[in-house]
This record gives sequence, C-alpha cells and structure tokens, in this order.
Amino acid sequence: MVSLEEFHQYFTQSILSDAESRTLLRPQAFFETVCEDLVSIGDLTKNYTYAEYIKKGTEAFGYDFDEERGVLTILNHQYFQDDEIQTLTRTQLDSKFTRMKSFLKKSFEGFHAQMEETSDAYSMAYNLKKYFERNQVLKVRLMLLTDGKVTRTLTDISSETFLNLPTEFRVVDIEYLHKIYSSASGVGEFEVKVNLPCLKINQESDTYQSYLAIMSGNSLVQIYEDFGQKLFEQNVRTFLQFRGAVNRGLRNTIETAPEMFFAYNNGITATASSIEFGDNGNINLIKNFQIVNGGQTTSAIYAASKISKIDVSNVAVQMKLSVVKDSKNQDEFVSKVAEYANTQNRINNSDFFSNSPFHKDMKDYSTRIFAPAAEGSQRRTHWYYERVRGEYLNNQAYLSAFEKRKFLLENPKHQLIDKTLLSKAENSWNQRPDIVSKGAQDSFKRFADNITEILENDNLSITESYFKDAIARIIMFRTIERLITKSTWYDGGFRAQTVTYSMAYLSFILKEMCLNLNFNNIWENQAIPVSLFKMLDTIAEKVYFKITSPPAGFANISQWTKNAKCWENVKELKIEFKNLEESLFVDNQEIKYIQKEEKKKKVVDTGIEIQIKVVNTTIDAWKKLHSYYAAGKSELKLSSMHADILFKMSSGKIALPSEKQSAILYNLKKVAEDEGLNIT
Repeated sequence: MVSLEEFHQYFTQSILSDAESRTLLRPQAFFETVCEDLVSIGDLTKNYTYAEYIKKGTEAFGYDFDEERGVLTILNHQYFQDDEIQTLTRTQLDSKFTRMKSFLKKSFEGFHAQMEETSDAYSMAYNLKKYFERNQVLKVRLMLLTDGKVTRTLTDISSETFLNLPTEFRVVDIEYLHKIYSSASGVGEFEVKVNLPCLKINQESDTYQSYLAIMSGNSLVQIYEDFGQKLFEQNVRTFLQFRGAVNRGLRNTIETAPEMFFAYNNGITATASSIEFGDNGNINLIKNFQIVNGGQTTSAIYAASKISKIDVSNVAVQMKLSVVKDSKNQDEFVSKVAEYANTQNRINNSDFFSNSPFHKDMKDYSTRIFAPAAEGSQRRTHWYYERVRGEYLNNQAYLSAFEKRKFLLENPKHQLIDKTLLSKAENSWNQRPDIVSKGAQDSFKRFADNITEILENDNLSITESYFKDAIARIIMFRTIERLITKSTWYDGGFRAQTVTYSMAYLSFILKEMCLNLNFNNIWENQAIPVSLFKMLDTIAEKVYFKITSPPAGFANISQWTKNAKCWENVKELKIEFKNLEESLFVDNQEIKYIQKEEKKKKVVDTGIEIQIKVVNTTIDAWKKLHSYYAAGKSELKLSSMHADILFKMSSGKIALPSEKQSAILYNLKKVAEDEGLNIT
C-alpha cells in the first residue's frame, strides 16, 4: 500500500509533469486531474466544466450540473503546490466558501452580462442563471479541491439553506484522493446505511455470498439522493430517460399500480465489498454498494418521486446482492454479473469494453516496445499504458529507491497514457471533435464503440503499428495544446475545444486531399515535424476564431462546440496548403503492406503466447476441465477430435501440444471459464 506521503509526492510530480507537457498553469492541471478522478467515482458528472473567475470577494474555478438530480456544484480549489502536505485552516475554508457563494448569487442575478462573451466564465455564469430561471436547481454543493489535508474537526461542515436552496459543503483533500487511488475497485470507499430484511442464499463459493432483499421505493430514492452516480460507477449503462417503451412502462406502473411494481419489474442486481448486520438480523450497512443492473429502475423511481412528485412509498423493489469476498476480483466479478444479468434494454458489446482484448494488446506493446531516444538522449523509454486506475503508482509501491529511479527513467510520467487521453486523441483524428468536447466520459464511450466494431470485424487489427501510430497521435494532440497556449492570437478560454477541432480539421483536410499522414515519422522522432507544426499553427488560429464566433441562436460557446453542427461549420473553413513536404505522407500501398505484415507477425506472436499458456496449465486443471465437459456441464458439445485432444492432455499423453492443439485446448478452457468454471 502506498503511504499518504508517497502518494502526495507522486501526485505533486504528476501535476507538474502534466502542466509542463501541456503548457498549463499548475492550478488548472490540478483542477482537471482531480475533477477527472471525481468523475470516475461518481462524485461529479461528465458535464463538469473548467471556468476560472477571480475578483475581490468572488471566486469560482468551475461548475458541474447533475440534471437528473438537480444538483448544482460550484468548484474551487486551494492548491498549495508544496513538497510537504499542508493543513487547510478554518480561515481558508471559510474564505473560499464565502467567495463561492458570492459568485453563485451574482450568477443567479445575471452576472454574465458584465463579462466578455468569449470567456469561459461568461459561459459558466450564463448557464447557472439558466438553470436557476428554469427551476432546475434542487440542491447546491460548494466543493473545494485541495492538495492539502483537512483536520478531522473540519471534515463535517453542516449544511445550510442559501438562496432558498439546500446547500452542502464538500472538501476533497489529499487523503480523499489517496483513498480513490488505493481502492481496489477504483470506486473509493463509501458506506450505505440501510435496514433490509434479507434471505441468505446458501451456496458453496469462495468467491462471493449472495442475498435476496426487498427495498422500498423511498429507501432507494434516498440512497440515490445521497450517493448519485457513485452507485453506478461500474454499471454498464446509464439512465435512458422516459423515452423508451420500457421506461414509460416503469413510470406507468409506479404511478398507477405501485403495488404491482414488484411483480412486473426485475428489480436490481448489486454488489458490495462487505455488509454488516443489525441485532434484528437485517442488513444495516453496505460497503461500496454498486448497482450493476437496474440503473433504469433506480433512476425511474427517483425521477417519479422527485420530478413527477409521485408517491413511491408503496413501491417494492427486489434486490439480488452479491458480496465479493476477494476485492482483487471485484472488477472482473462485476463485469461478469453485468454481462449475464437479465436486462431490460439491449446492451452493446462496447459497454463491456473494460474486458476488451484491446487493453491487453496495448499493455503488452507498451511494456516491450521502447520509444526511440529523443533530443539527443541515450536512454530509451516506454510509453506506459495504464490499463487500470492507479496502476502506474502501484507499480512503484514496493520498489527500492534505486529500482524506483530506474522505473521512472524508463517510464517517465509525461509518457503515461490513460484511456481518456487516448480516446481524445483518437476521436479527434477520427473527426469527432463534438464528442470530445462533451467530456472525457463521452469521448471514451465513442472510442470504445469504435474499437469494439474494429475488433469484431478484425481481431488482429490492434497491431504494433497501431500502437505506434496511436502514440504519434497523442504526441500531436499534446503538441497542439502547447502550441495554442504559446500563440499570440490566443486570448484564453476554450483551449480544449480548439485542440480537438484543430486536430480533426487536419485529418479532414488531408483526407480531402487524398493524403495519408506518415505517423511513423512522428513516432521515430517523438515529435511532429516543423512543417507539420506550421500547418497546425495556421489551422488552430482559424479554428479558434471560428468556434468562438458561433452563429445566431448559439450564444453559449461551450454548448455550441458539443453540437455536430459546430463541426460542420468548422469544415467550411477554406485553408489551403501548397508545396507540402513529401516526407510528411505515405501512400496507400505502403500502408496496406505494413498492415498485412503486422497482422502476420501478430498471428505468430499470438500462437506462441497461446502455446505457452497451455503448457503452463497444470495437469490437475486439465483433468478438471475434462471432467466438466465429460459430464455434459458445458453448453458446448465437443467433437470427437476435440474430446480426444482434451482427454490425452488431461492424461499426460501430450507432452508438448502443437500450435493447432494448443489453440483447441485454449479455447475449450476459455469457454468453460466464461461459463463459470474455476479451473485453477
């Protein structure tokens, strides 16, 4: 386990590296990093927005609005930027919250009219007033982010009523962030107090224990009111509103026949890391409660109660609760439950992207492929692909001082790839800047859809060449970020949107010119060529002024950039480039040849890898697998040839299976494991 002090050092260096690589001010890098962490565990929605405003007595650094629950969050920070963990004082807390309240009050009163329309702050104040006028705000949260530590006496700040709205105060400090990274599930530790009669399902399993329980509509509403998206962090779906026939049916049942809800509805499927029982035998505490199936049911009941003002006291919801005994297996267990649970709407394969072979391939390439030495350096490094949250930090947890220095030299922080950064770069190049502008979560969902479709059509498509090209696109994405920040034409604001639209426009115009960018050139140099840099500088300037001058009816620039019409508008730019360097591009035939050779290489590598896995599987495991199929427990019926190979392997008659035999044995083992057989 990484100590708090070690985590603080890692976190501080991460912010410094992020700020330098992206040419950001450290406070902004800190803000974005923390907000993404909070989105990942459900403390913020994907709609959070950075927008700095600081004047005497008035201050805010951004906001977030949970439309479903009507929760408006004003964000601010106390960023110490110190090598040692600082303590946040009561005076500092009171000052920050007072300034945030001042900003909120002024925004509700039409503060935006005094601001520059192209500024981020204008967009923030404009939206706050809009939510307020439409009576959408049901609760306010004032949230302070800090790299310091809050004393225990200040952790619980009493709620109050401000502007006739219930107002909560939250402090996210370094200890809270440490818990997020330390959590095995990546959800962060939290507890739900309940009083649920339950029935224990007696089964012999060292993996989990299951219970059946009944929860009242009011209880479910209160839990969602308290924890919101934290309950669905690992869920495979989000609420679809009352648009589909299923959800309209839910609402009709709640409104006209609540006593029939139990009979008509499948209820919810949930997991927990542990539970506690009261003296009456009821469950009275659920730790890390996750609803993996039944998100629509939960949201429908909540919306019926809070928005439609329907009485849900007579609604009873059945719940299947599985307590995962080994926290290390929680992610995999939750994914399997979500995949096999009875569903009310179709779930696409991309919803299970966390189990995609894409991650395995990317991790494998990032571990064994060295990036070319850059800028005269003699040391070769890796681009570290973080498949699981906190993996980069956890890999350093038990290293000696010497080993840690070596690890950081080979895996520098500025070459850490997280899935959201990768998705932004890929979606930008795939000409979906409107999706990227919607935030990291929407961007990743689109990316997952694309990758899933690619893999379904060709399971050999994620090759070493793809990995290098993807890194090249990340290098380009970050270069555009730095380019914009340093440009004389940049007035501030909407940098993130300018980055994705600029990269998308380059992709668009090269496609119009029937040109293929030579990404290998960028990979080999670990930088974009000077001539390409100049092209991007020209594009970024034109794009910036285009997106910050929206047409009539789209006064809010932030919302405008999320609209597909904005991208169509940008594509109308007429930017011509002449006398382009031939070295920047590669022809179609060469691309096809490289892809063909890379796939051949991957087939060989995959075959060898499968043989190694089969040989390393114990004879007892093969005997257990043989018994499983021989007893007819699998849905897969073996051919005589497959049955014979499995029998011989389990009998020790095959010392070294061939590539073909290994492929057959590996697939039989995988099918059985997917069906729930624990072979090891």
